[in-house]
Amino acid sequence: MSCSSSSGSGEEDEGIDAYRKGGYHAVRVGDPFGGGRYIAQRKLGWGHFSTVWLAYDTQCHSFVALKIQKSAKEYAQAALHEIELLSEIAQGDPSNSNCIVHLLDHFKHAGPNGQHLCLVTELLGDSLLRLIRYNHNKGIGLHRVRNICRSILMGLDYLHGKLGIIHADLKPENVLLISTIDPAKDPARSGFTPILERPEGNPNGGVVVNFYEKKLKIRAKRALSKLSRRRGSMEGPLEWERSLDGIDLRCKIVDFGNACWADKQITNDIQTRQYRAPEVILGAGYSFSVDMWSFACIAFELATGDMLFAPTEGQGFSEDEIRELSFA
Repeated sequence: MSCSSSSGSGEEDEGIDAYRKGGYHAVRVGDPFGGGRYIAQRKLGWGHFSTVWLAYDTQCHSFVALKIQKSAKEYAQAALHEIELLSEIAQGDPSNSNCIVHLLDHFKHAGPNGQHLCLVTELLGDSLLRLIRYNHNKGIGLHRVRNICRSILMGLDYLHGKLGIIHADLKPENVLLISTIDPAKDPARSGFTPILERPEGNPNGGVVVNFYEKKLKIRAKRALSKLSRRRGSMEGPLEWERSLDGIDLRCKIVDFGNACWADKQITNDIQTRQYRAPEVILGAGYSFSVDMWSFACIAFELATGDMLFAPTEGQGFSEDEIRELSFA
């Protein structure tokens, strides 16, 4: 799991305001978790509920993904719900062959901001959103779309047909490739040497970042990118195509924080706006078909590089209201 539940918003990082009582746990490279079994290596991603870290399992001598939930009560309850579902999924799939992320372990971790529930899962690669952006929001080719769709449909068939679970938030961010797009960023393939203790000589363990300095660097990169594109349009067409040959397109469904049992639904407020099914928008009740709607939206986005539905604010209506009007 590269960054399950970690797409966040449009921000580049989670900021520092939520590192407080009830919020995120401040992790440092080399920090031990699970009684010393898991050692934090680097941050993989973040979401509104948690941060996700690359960790090294000292017992199995392998890399895993460590999801650390915020400590407030509502986030802890969400984590317990996800653990319940993932445990059921793993129990019914001992061979780990049904294209769903595999839960390996879970435990509690006490920190200055409270007690945090932690989930350990297999380490996966980049998300489909990353794949789409890597290809500059262009279609990746129908033969590749078919391969990806096969994995997603296998996962949904297992969830719906065998377990009676609705994912309820299927989107490109929540489908991860088996491996990373760039092999150099894969710790298993790149020969990354695990860090087993905090780096010496750095009181912050080497990971507390000046968020404002980081944002300035990101803005500078964006400005340079725009400038190079503008120059390229003046001088002639630029070659922006990237080869997808050799990329392992097998994938798994992740992030079950919003999932539910079909016969035990928690809320009617489900799915990310752009992938939300008509019956959810209209308040007409929902079942497994909502995941199939989201799946179709993902397939379209992979094939074309564009979202099938991308409502925007305008003329006195919010994005949600625009989407509701389109199905009224």
